[in-house]
Amino acid sequence: MAKAKRRWCAKLLGAVLAAAALWLLYAATRPIDEVQLTIGEPYEQVRQRSRSTLPPVEPGGHWGGVVTRPAKLRFIDPQYGFTTPPAKFLSVAYDGHGNVISIRMSPQVKTLPLNETMEIVTDLQNQLLRGGWTRFRVVDDPPIENTPSVKARIRRCEAPTEFWEVATKFQLMLDVRCFRIDENPDDERYLISISLSTPWVSDDAR
Repeated sequence: MAKAKRRWCAKLLGAVLAAAALWLLYAATRPIDEVQLTIGEPYEQVRQRSRSTLPPVEPGGHWGGVVTRPAKLRFIDPQYGFTTPPAKFLSVAYDGHGNVISIRMSPQVKTLPLNETMEIVTDLQNQLLRGGWTRFRVVDDPPIENTPSVKARIRRCEAPTEFWEVATKFQLMLDVRCFRIDENPDDERYLISISLSTPWVSDDAR
């Protein structure tokens, strides 16, 4: 009886290990989730096109969906599109008609050291410039450049912010914030935030 029990336990352990190995293989080879959208299109159309965990629309609601698994954003406007790294936080808001009105996200899966943060910021800026986006409010909110002076502002937790636009079509706000844990105050970590929608900053705020 004891021998049979040992054989049964060995088979069970083998099955568990095999299942774990298969899961790891699947996780390593599964394509990264991706939300593909542009402002103004139906939210349900976004869900059908994308590979993501965005929840279904709430009919008649004025709400939004948040991914529960990291996903990168592919903004698919034919002229002004860009792509972000995978994001742990990515929300897509829609209006009462179920059409996308805005996106909010942090294009990273964890808080990052400053140099890695600036690499993401610089890549996004280069994509926007190539796509024809232009900065505005540059007097009050100068560009977040990869320079010692800007890095010093970020380390002081000033949360520098920059604004981009495409004429009267889209506006994008990007900022970089410090993120420190009381238990480990010397561990510098940073978080990028992006907000994207139709224009919401008035002319007199430029």
